Amino acid sequence: MASLKDVAKLAQVSLMTVSRAINTPDKLNKDTYKKVKHAIDQLNYVPDVSALKIRGDRKVPQLIGVLALDTATTPFSVELLQAIEKTAQAHQCNTLIVNLFDDHDAERAINTLLSYRPTGIIFTSMGFRQITIPAKLHNQSLVLANCVSADTSAASYVPDDYQGQYQAMAHVIAQGYKKPLCIYLSLNTLAGKIRRQAVEQAWRDHDLLLEDLTSYHLNLDLGDEHYLDTITIINRYFKHRSADFDVIICGNDRIALLVYQVLLGLGYKIPQQVAVLGYDNMVGIGELFYPPLTTVQLPHYQIGEQAALHIINKVKDKQQYKIDCPLLVRQSI
Repeated sequence: MASLKDVAKLAQVSLMTVSRAINTPDKLNKDTYKKVKHAIDQLNYVPDVSALKIRGDRKVPQLIGVLALDTATTPFSVELLQAIEKTAQAHQCNTLIVNLFDDHDAERAINTLLSYRPTGIIFTSMGFRQITIPAKLHNQSLVLANCVSADTSAASYVPDDYQGQYQAMAHVIAQGYKKPLCIYLSLNTLAGKIRRQAVEQAWRDHDLLLEDLTSYHLNLDLGDEHYLDTITIINRYFKHRSADFDVIICGNDRIALLVYQVLLGLGYKIPQQVAVLGYDNMVGIGELFYPPLTTVQLPHYQIGEQAALHIINKVKDKQQYKIDCPLLVRQSI
């Protein structure tokens, strides 16, 4: 890789002149600047940002570090990372994304990130979850995106799962459904707990009896193969090929996908005989259900955008910011 000295030698000028051409070109005469610029282009020279930082150059763009815990490994939340990058670029900032695959063994990734002296760090995760923040990050300018932590004070931007699920359930009730079968995510997940609480509160708020709700949690902690337990659960409630429920509340769109297959395979019409409610608006899949699936949008893009702006705007608050999850009404209800 070409150095500053190589540029100076080719342009036949001093190191100081090359430095001025890069940082304060208006202080050079046009002919000298053209010589240096030609040498830079010929050598494909790239300025050393770390050296500029050491000299305290104020023109060095802010660098936002991103620790991505499983975020880049799934299409469900990659939008979050795209939002961070696009927001940073729009504000003339750079990003450095380092992937984590285990939040309990993150020292190497964190050391790599901190070596670039980022202005701030965004810790992201796939799936709304509680994380443990490594000790090296406790004194950093830190923002959490799609996750929360109890071990240190940091701002967090998270989906308002309660609002999203409550609004969706209120819509189900308004359509006249009385016998829901609810198949939730694992009880050990934040989303699994919060979404069930919202469903049950909406049911009570409409003067309906909790015993009329039939509820299950999938054991997804043991592996994704337990999504298939959805099939067993649904079949349990068919009597003489007649469904003992009129709507299925799904913990996410992956569950809804299995529900569709089972119902349509048994010859049931959606929503004429059984309605279906999803959650997530799964990327690349949400609009391909037939009939189109009524679901709730996870605001991954907005979470990433707001987390980046938190650092860019040097916001000092360390509170939890809940981002609305809008209901997408389609034809499955």
